[in-house]
Amino acid sequence: MNSLATAQRSLRDPAVRHPLWPPLTAGDPVTSTDDVAYPLDVDYDYDRVPADLFTRPAAHGLERWAPLLPPLDAPGLGEGDTPLVRLADGVWVKDESRNPTWSHKDRLNRVAVSAAVRSGARGIAVSSSGNHGASAAAYAARAGLPCVVFASPLAPPAVASHLRAYGATVLTVPHASVRPFMRRLVDELGYQSVSSVTDTAHTGHPFGPEGYKTIAYEIALDLGRAPAAVHVPTGYGELLFGVAKGFLELARLGVTDSVPRLYATEPAAAGALTEAMRTGADTARVPVGPTGAYAIDCEISGYRAVVALRETGGAARTVTDRQMMEAQAELAAQGLWCELSSAAGLAGLRSHGPAEDEEDGPVVCVVTSSGYKDTATARDTHPPTELQWADLKALPAELSSASGVRAPVPCQCASAAASSAGITTRSPKR
Repeated sequence: MNSLATAQRSLRDPAVRHPLWPPLTAGDPVTSTDDVAYPLDVDYDYDRVPADLFTRPAAHGLERWAPLLPPLDAPGLGEGDTPLVRLADGVWVKDESRNPTWSHKDRLNRVAVSAAVRSGARGIAVSSSGNHGASAAAYAARAGLPCVVFASPLAPPAVASHLRAYGATVLTVPHASVRPFMRRLVDELGYQSVSSVTDTAHTGHPFGPEGYKTIAYEIALDLGRAPAAVHVPTGYGELLFGVAKGFLELARLGVTDSVPRLYATEPAAAGALTEAMRTGADTARVPVGPTGAYAIDCEISGYRAVVALRETGGAARTVTDRQMMEAQAELAAQGLWCELSSAAGLAGLRSHGPAEDEEDGPVVCVVTSSGYKDTATARDTHPPTELQWADLKALPAELSSASGVRAPVPCQCASAAASSAGITTRSPKR
């Protein structure tokens, strides 16, 4: 079935509506101010959503969810349908590193690049420190569009190679020049930006976060219900907003009985969203200190994130690099290797715990990206090991008797472990 998207509407004032085309990538021209470029949301004809949409067989790619997405005019790469993995204590991990370019950004770029194709854009422009740029370059290549990426000089070397492998033009320019150059690409050369082009609070592509809704759809279907809480690594908050909107849609359509509380986790070196929530502001700007969580160290928060937390009764939290490193090590011990920023959700849960009034039910932490994207990856060197057969032969016994060594704990996929974990699996409610 084709898309049921009908219009763009202001997140600041949903009564302010615009036609679906073209995508207004610089924010709502009616409600935006000199301080805040309020982003746009996509509305749908929810009354026409097929009754069997959430009972169809799972498949790779976002096509399954086409009625609740903007038109998918760009070819996909098999994004989505990522595993939900159960940790030893019953916490579930939604592992977005299994997407085609190893991050959650593939869901956004399948939708945003599709909008560029439908709009007749001459190319894709993106400002990115890593994941977003790699994903945009891949989907632009798949669609036959040139891609210009304004990259950070501090991005991991593996990311620069990743970008160029797709044929993207990678430019490293002073930070202050990025958005002016991107605006000229859009205004003068007919490119479409899939990241923010404003100098105020982050706006981003109005269609892109719609791809993130599918994370919520998959979590609910795998668990057989909405979870009690979802913990999300957060920079500008597009992922947070998309996941929140997905769960709100599920409740609106009668697929689930509840909406989980969302928790945004930021690095303590930044914490713009935490500041916005503390002061009651729509956005906030903070100084950014040194942190290894380069993918989410944003000096300014996005209004989408505030909306997501307000509508789900959630909260923003900060964690230190050490807390993220501990969560990263915990995930690696369970066979899940992610970059430091990706471990922020689990770090927030481990450091702050569930809320005192938290409803009983599954708790999910979203892991956004592979450890291949980390700044420290492949930079350490290890000298050859001088080894005799007698040393190797004795190794299993030494390991089994060493203090602190744990027996392996099996990780289970949601579909196989729901009943053994005490989670009731049922057909989605209509």
